Amino acid sequence: MSTDTSAEPNIFERRESEARSYCRSFPTTFTKAQGSVMTDAEGNEYIDFLAGCSSLNYGHNDPDMKAALIEHISNDGIAHGLDMYTAEKAKFLEAFETHILEPRGMDYKIMMTGPTGTNAVEAAMKLARKITGRKNIIAFTNGFHGMTMGALSLTGNAGKRGGAGGGHLGDVTHLPYDKSLGDTDTLELIEAMLENGSSGVDAPAAFIFEPIQGEGGLNAASKEWMEGVARLAKKHGAMLIVDDIQSGIGRTGTYFGFEHTEIEPDMITQAKSLSGFGLPFAALLIKREHDIWKPAEHNGTFRGNTHAFVTGRVAIEKFWADDSFQKELAEKDALMKKRLTEISEIVPGSRLKGRGLMRGVDVGSGDLAGEICAKCFENGLIIETSGADDEVVKVLCALTIPTETLNKGFDILFSAVRDCVPAEQPMAAE
Repeated sequence: MSTDTSAEPNIFERRESEARSYCRSFPTTFTKAQGSVMTDAEGNEYIDFLAGCSSLNYGHNDPDMKAALIEHISNDGIAHGLDMYTAEKAKFLEAFETHILEPRGMDYKIMMTGPTGTNAVEAAMKLARKITGRKNIIAFTNGFHGMTMGALSLTGNAGKRGGAGGGHLGDVTHLPYDKSLGDTDTLELIEAMLENGSSGVDAPAAFIFEPIQGEGGLNAASKEWMEGVARLAKKHGAMLIVDDIQSGIGRTGTYFGFEHTEIEPDMITQAKSLSGFGLPFAALLIKREHDIWKPAEHNGTFRGNTHAFVTGRVAIEKFWADDSFQKELAEKDALMKKRLTEISEIVPGSRLKGRGLMRGVDVGSGDLAGEICAKCFENGLIIETSGADDEVVKVLCALTIPTETLNKGFDILFSAVRDCVPAEQPMAAE
């Protein structure tokens, strides 16, 4: 097999769709990755603070997951089984039940959807409307839930919505997320809209929100706000859907991004790091009493990835069988907050965003944030922006990143910020 990569950028320009995006920020050809380090064709190494946009919470090529997958493939294990029963699916479900659901007192059925997060969101929307007989779904400003037409109707970003080309994005009411209107109590406003029969807000089939808005700028909802939305959903006979695709699976310091609250979602979307290995895998957790699907009423050719069952089971058993991993996350959370505070102190008007290991700094300008991230890449750090105007420098490192590597990445980020932010000029003497 040829190892010559010199012509590869030309083939991307010549044949890959203009929809490609991350490669525009990171213009090199990657050939290898291990843990929290990626290597390109020239042998340059980069610390990864993107982690597959939280699809690689356990880093690249975890050795235990890799060994299990290689063994499965070498033994002619099932590669694709539609939704037939397989030994691998049984082992994954048993691990999820034993180490995730039962310790948290949760009783959910697990629906295998198509292979990516937007498929889980589509299934949740469809089921909520089927259960309630209503159409309207309440989503929130700055939310991001996927790029297929249903999920896109829930998404707030104008640029993303514009990709629909004028297609139908209706049957959704967008209301203000927590703290999105400054000091205004958005929960009180939402309640007033729902109580007013002339507000124009139809009775909702569901409310859907992210505990932390990943693409929306790391806006973190408070415990009180999430519990308030749950109360309103119950009062108005609507389903409560928590989109925990990016904020879940350890990203906020606990397995689910809402564990510090008293809410009990009717449905929870899961994807990104569900496979543990970066393999396509999405699922919808459904409260047992709401699982009213008829056989094949919602399906997809790639519902349930057997290879992902193998690695996902190992991830659960390795990291969630006891509380040791969660304790490590708390230590890294404190370190990240400390290092990001140091960075924020040299950017006038900036502020910290997010929670847990889903954090960043709002530097107030998309141009500045982009400049900082570009400078980071030049110096060996992969990091991206988020927010309505790309104004947030967003850290999504692997949860397993060694402390030494984490600090080295922050050193690069600190240096980039210092280079991109002009030092304050001393005031002239009168």
